[in-house]
This record gives sequence, structure tokens and C-alpha cells, in this order.
Amino acid sequence: MQDNDSYIYRKGTTPNTRVVVSQKNKIYSVSYDNSTFSQVGVMSSFSVSESRSVEAVRGIGYGDQVAELVPGVTDPISLSIERQLLYLANAHQRFGYAGGVDGLVRSLKHHQWPFDIKQELVFSRIATQANVPKQVSPASDGANEALLTFFEACWLNDYSYDFAADGAMVAESVSAMVSDIIDGTSTYGSLSSDSESTGNNPFSDSTGGSFRFGSGTGSPTI
Repeated sequence: MQDNDSYIYRKGTTPNTRVVVSQKNKIYSVSYDNSTFSQVGVMSSFSVSESRSVEAVRGIGYGDQVAELVPGVTDPISLSIERQLLYLANAHQRFGYAGGVDGLVRSLKHHQWPFDIKQELVFSRIATQANVPKQVSPASDGANEALLTFFEACWLNDYSYDFAADGAMVAESVSAMVSDIIDGTSTYGSLSSDSESTGNNPFSDSTGGSFRFGSGTGSPTI
């Protein structure tokens, strides 16, 4: 059951600033009883975290000097969401599982398939006046433009909610691991080609990059 037609889902206005504000960050998923993306619900926080190790290459006889830093594999992206628990829509249901009033799913061990999440960062009208690159798409409301990010094949790895005697509201805390992340508009695999640089390439980009690779071991041009 999808509880997204009540007054708590009414859309309000958001301020137009140069700094990103949380009100313009929309998070979508496909609920159990739906086939299209809809907003996850009333969230109090949404966090994205990723990391990878970087190893230093050193040589004997060259002193305390790093020859090169070699990045290792990237750890899976971790998402953390805290949302208000609704009687007719809990986190299981919002991410496509037959939980709550929709079915028997009560635990993470009942999940058999992964899900996708879409993030839509709606641009302020101040930013919309600038020249926006192709990675930005029109927002769902048609008023502004938005930066789209898709988190593919997510699995929940932590789920909790707490009832307190001195508190009325009940919130759910959800964590998920992400298999892959894409912008949603480019051709898959385009980052591996030379036609679409990811930046900081001293041999193809007009600016940017480390002078160590573009100009040998000399000093940078000031």
C-alpha cells in the first residue's frame, strides 16, 4: 500500500540560494505496489559515504620520498537514511518489499532481490540561469533542472526503529550498500573511453591535472 497522497506529502516552497539546501534533495525508490519511482517519504537525514585505500610506492635508496600513490579498489558506497515510520508505509515497503500491511516481510533475511534509488538534486533558480552541462536533466516538477544520480542494485544491511516512553514519534534508520553508481544520462561505460574525460587528464584536458604527469618531475608553472 502506498501512503503518499495525504497532506504530509504536500509540496512546499524552497529557498533559492547559491548554497545547496536539503529541501531540494529528493530521494526516490519504487515501492511494493508501484512500478515507477516515487519519493521515499518524510526523511530527516540522507547520507552518502564511500572510501578506498591508497598505497604509497617507495624505493630503497631514494630516501623518505613517495614515488607514486596507487589507488586501490573502491569500497561499496554506503547509504544511510532516517525517515518517519508510517502505519501504512514502512521502509521495507518503500524499497519494494512486501512488508507491513502489504505482506510478510519483517526482516532483512526476507529480502531476495536488490533495488534502485534515484537522487534528484533540484537546482536553485539562481544556478539554473548559468550554462548547465548535459549531465543535468529537467526536474520532475518541470520548473527547474536537477542533477540525477542513480544508486543501482542496493541491499539493506542495517534496519532499526525505536519506541521510547518519553517520545511520541517513531523513526526508522536504514543503511544500504550500493553495487554501482551512475549519472543516469550517459552511455554506460563511457567513462572508460577517451571521448569523455573524467577530469584532471594533463594530456587531453585544457586545464587541470598534476604537473608531475604533464611536465615530468620539474616545478609547476606559477
